[in-house]
Amino acid sequence: MSLDIHIRHLGSPTRCFLRDLRLHIAPGAIHTLMGASGSGKSSVLAAIAGLLPLQPMHTAEGLGGDWTVSLHGQCLDGLPTERRGIGLLFQDDLLFAHMTVAENLRFAVPAGPEAQRSAAVRDALQEAGLDGLGDRDPASLSGGQRARVALMRALLAKPRALLLDEPFSRLDTALRRQFRERVFAHIRARGIPALLVTHDLDDVADPERLVRLDDHAPQGPRHA
Repeated sequence: MSLDIHIRHLGSPTRCFLRDLRLHIAPGAIHTLMGASGSGKSSVLAAIAGLLPLQPMHTAEGLGGDWTVSLHGQCLDGLPTERRGIGLLFQDDLLFAHMTVAENLRFAVPAGPEAQRSAAVRDALQEAGLDGLGDRDPASLSGGQRARVALMRALLAKPRALLLDEPFSRLDTALRRQFRERVFAHIRARGIPALLVTHDLDDVADPERLVRLDDHAPQGPRHA
């Protein structure tokens, strides 16, 4: 299940962030995007997820551009985000405030026997080191705990591909390393193509799969 991306251009009517970015992400591979603030890293993920419009920059009112995204040979262009089978995990945890921790996790578990779904939630809480916190209000958790719940919720949905926008940034150093290794192991074991945005070189799973967006920025001066 490979993820293929070709971004011909991405930007706004007044600024082009990047041109001719090509990525082939094999099953279980973890590619990393790095670049200066404002280089378009998060916008690349939004384009892949279907959160930005496909349109020429000179007609766009906001961000837009021209790109092609395919997953296992299926073109995703024009499909809404919820039909792409791509898991999203951004910097903000975006947990549902009206649900408990366990309910947030259960929301992502695919339909099936209730006992099986409950077991999946219990296993996720244990893997994240959150045993006994299933009935808690997400607002009562620390930032690191909330980040772990958000990560597990994304993985429980069994995505066919995964986009990660600095998901480890709220964790302390020791927990960051431990949980990063768990997430990467899950991605590789399930054969999920993944694209990670980070500012931290320690997060890079494979230096040979590191892409610096500055290398794809248009030449010449940029306009604000």
